[in-house]
Amino acid sequence: MSAASRSERLRWIALAPLALALAACGERAKLQVADGTGPAPQLPAPNPTMIPTVDIATAVGWPAGAKPTPAPGLAVNAFAQGLDHPRWLYVLPNGDVLVAESNAPQSEHKPSGIKAWFAARFMKKAGAAVPSADRISLLRDADGDGVAETRTIFLQGLHSPFGMALIGERLYVANADAVWRFAYRPGETAIAGAGEKVTDLPAGINHHWTKNLIADASGSKLYVTVGSNSNVGENGMAAEEGRAAIWQLDPASGEKRLFATGLRNPNGLAWEPATGKLWTAVNERDEIGSDLVPDYITSVEDGEFYGWPYSYYGQHVDERVQPPRPDLVAKARAPDYALGPHTASLGIAFTQGAKLPAQYAQGLFVGQHGSWNRKPKSGYKVIFVPFAGGKPAGAPQDVLTGFLDAREQAQGRPVDVRIDARGALLVSDDVGNTVWRVTAAGG
Repeated sequence: MSAASRSERLRWIALAPLALALAACGERAKLQVADGTGPAPQLPAPNPTMIPTVDIATAVGWPAGAKPTPAPGLAVNAFAQGLDHPRWLYVLPNGDVLVAESNAPQSEHKPSGIKAWFAARFMKKAGAAVPSADRISLLRDADGDGVAETRTIFLQGLHSPFGMALIGERLYVANADAVWRFAYRPGETAIAGAGEKVTDLPAGINHHWTKNLIADASGSKLYVTVGSNSNVGENGMAAEEGRAAIWQLDPASGEKRLFATGLRNPNGLAWEPATGKLWTAVNERDEIGSDLVPDYITSVEDGEFYGWPYSYYGQHVDERVQPPRPDLVAKARAPDYALGPHTASLGIAFTQGAKLPAQYAQGLFVGQHGSWNRKPKSGYKVIFVPFAGGKPAGAPQDVLTGFLDAREQAQGRPVDVRIDARGALLVSDDVGNTVWRVTAAGG
């Protein structure tokens, strides 16, 4: 580092307390989270500020014996505790649960500059700066008491693993930079054999490193999410080649093609049971105010463009992106259902197979990891969106809350949601290092 660069860095470090104070006391939401939720969210004028709003919950973890608060009619218990940053879940046909213990890659190129330096500080405060365990663990509840009494390292030596999918006797894993497959035998508690790379995925800077995947009903296709390399293309659109998209992958040949584009950071994937359509949860852009832009869930159509970075929610142009692309804005499809601004909605699971109270008979569970760019905070809970006829039908309902304590510190942060083999809802919590299990109260 040159003397000039070192001096500039020290100057910014000295100014950091002031910058943090300004970010904390500046711009605030004028709308409620509910106003930015549903099929027609309110979208006020952008409100960019010199210093982005920062209001992130300090990660403190759960006190002994504490747990989230379930909605009336539900109960919650710890299915597995003491995990290492559990992120994504997968339920095997025999009921075993796989959990990816993972975080951002340590070995890849990272953005530089003062903005990146501040971002790293905020990630540390949020509990997201721990080294990646780079493994998948297996959790087994053989006696059916709702607690996993067996925990084994199922796969290790991975590269920031995230999404998982079983097709026949092949387990597919989405690392931060590639899709791999491993031979799987039903009932085994560890995979010892070497894997085989199926295809590379866009990687490098990895502003968004998480890569999820899901198989179609026939097992002939995989759908793979790849988030953007920036907030709104500030690294140049060449760095976004193949990103902010969902790919369709032929697992047999490794050939892939872009399936849907303009999705800033798609994470959760699930098949809607009534229509068979693919749905995803997407994290939208930041730094234009606490009320913009709502994260969302949407059905995903082959060949559709969803706006990023040139516009949001259809044809709402983002003036920060230069040069503009009115041709792409004109064909941008609006998403189906907003989930509130900055909620960081990640995992999704339809209720098919769930054995929960009647109000959860048809719809979608969503894990909301929680905001950093909104004041007051949003997310930090699990919600349920009712569906009818294959579409959202009503306001979301809180399912699991209490992740923030009385001081608005993060005791936990929900990530993924899954229906287990007995019909309960599993929730991964990467700050509480726990997988929670939600059941009907009293049974």
